[in-house]
Amino acid sequence: MIPIEILKKIVSDGLDFIKAQKDISDAEIFASSLSHLLSRVNYTSSIPCNGVEEPKSTLSYGVGVQAVFKEGNKKRMGFGSQIGDISIDGIKSAVEKARLSAVEDPDFYGLPVPSANSGDTLLNSELSKVSPELQRLMDISDEQLVDLGWKALEGALMTFKEHKLTESIIVGGDISIVQERMAIASTTGIAAWDEAANASASLTAMIESDNAKGSGWDIGMRLSDFAPENAGKSAAMSAIHSRQGRRVPSGKYRLILGPQAIADLLCHVVLPSLTLSVVDAASSTFLKKYGQRIADKRLTIFDHGAMPDLPMSRRYTCEGLATGRTDLIKEGVLTGYLSNDYYRNKVLKDPSSKDKIGAEPAAIERAFAPRNGFRPGESMIRNFMGRPSIAPTNVIVEGSEITPLDDLMKMIGEGIYIGRIWYTYPINGLLAGDFTCTVIGDSYIIEDGRMAAPLKPNSIRIADNIHNLLNQVIGITGDRKPALLWGASEVIYSPEIAVQDVSLYCIGE
Repeated sequence: MIPIEILKKIVSDGLDFIKAQKDISDAEIFASSLSHLLSRVNYTSSIPCNGVEEPKSTLSYGVGVQAVFKEGNKKRMGFGSQIGDISIDGIKSAVEKARLSAVEDPDFYGLPVPSANSGDTLLNSELSKVSPELQRLMDISDEQLVDLGWKALEGALMTFKEHKLTESIIVGGDISIVQERMAIASTTGIAAWDEAANASASLTAMIESDNAKGSGWDIGMRLSDFAPENAGKSAAMSAIHSRQGRRVPSGKYRLILGPQAIADLLCHVVLPSLTLSVVDAASSTFLKKYGQRIADKRLTIFDHGAMPDLPMSRRYTCEGLATGRTDLIKEGVLTGYLSNDYYRNKVLKDPSSKDKIGAEPAAIERAFAPRNGFRPGESMIRNFMGRPSIAPTNVIVEGSEITPLDDLMKMIGEGIYIGRIWYTYPINGLLAGDFTCTVIGDSYIIEDGRMAAPLKPNSIRIADNIHNLLNQVIGITGDRKPALLWGASEVIYSPEIAVQDVSLYCIGE
């Protein structure tokens, strides 16, 4: 990893170089160093294996320059980046690429200026300097990384052994350590730096002879509270409980959606439609819905990029602005959007925005405060090779009325607990709100108010409309659990949510 002091110095020195360029009116320089460490678990009881395979790492660093070029009375916007070069030569190369790529952008109203709402963040001294715990995660050794992989695998194998299962076992997944450092400076007064790291474990366990599969996760910002063995134990127990799964016929069902299922639906359908760029493109399923009830009144969803101890918390966005809490849905009402500075400015200036949002933008400016201007890529959010886009951070789902899971199952009576889904995607575009996904594991048939039998993996798919799910809530539990999704940068914390009259369709054998 490139030391933070070097990143801070290059953006400062680069700014001096930028100011000497006569054809540049404004610019920002972003430098980052990104490291991704992996300890892969690949265990098979029937085939010789190493158990923990191919510990590996990737390191990427460089600079990105966004610049406004003067050309008579016109201004052109350009972006360029340079990989593997944290120097003035790297800045010069990125500036030249920005110059060559520059185009007029009628929707560009200026680079970000220092945030006037710094007090809006909860990040106080806890994240304002590098803690010893963060430093331990930044300095993790190869031996420690491999040991974390073994802990995850041993958690699964010991659980299987306790249940006298040693044959036809497969355990796969990985331990992932993400380390990020960034610095940004601009001619408009932005000067910020940040560094963060988190550890996650994602495991899948299978009992091939019984066609059973289960999954487990764990995530933490500190090595001291990161327990990959818990992910292994959860995956094994879920597989054990899923043996000899039954099929169900197509029809409308009452469902309890587990945290991973809720997270998948949010990631692929709900959160994109609450992103200001999607609203601006008139593609959101919540078009013209600001201030209206779009979900059950017991449901609240917010994004919080500044909550201490959560894995995606950061001091600053990749625009150098303060992070914080954005209420998206509050007691069922649409109250805010994920936004960056570019789209906040565009929406405020565009006369057509009122028709897309459903309210006068100037009157609700706080609803799209630019707290989510990040540069996502490869499960990270500090990618120097791109302009800031809009990305969620820590997404929290809450219910105002809490129902214990056992009571929720009694309320359901007859239905299905959906623990894990995949291939979730909108049908007919986001605007329609229609979606489909496949139920792949950790799911159970509910009979007489209890989990009576496992549901056979990959035997049914959900095909319905997101508005139906959001407005047909039966009850919500109180225990929020984090869910990690493949390729997503955000972490979503959700309880179980029961819904009614959801369409399920059989998948042929």
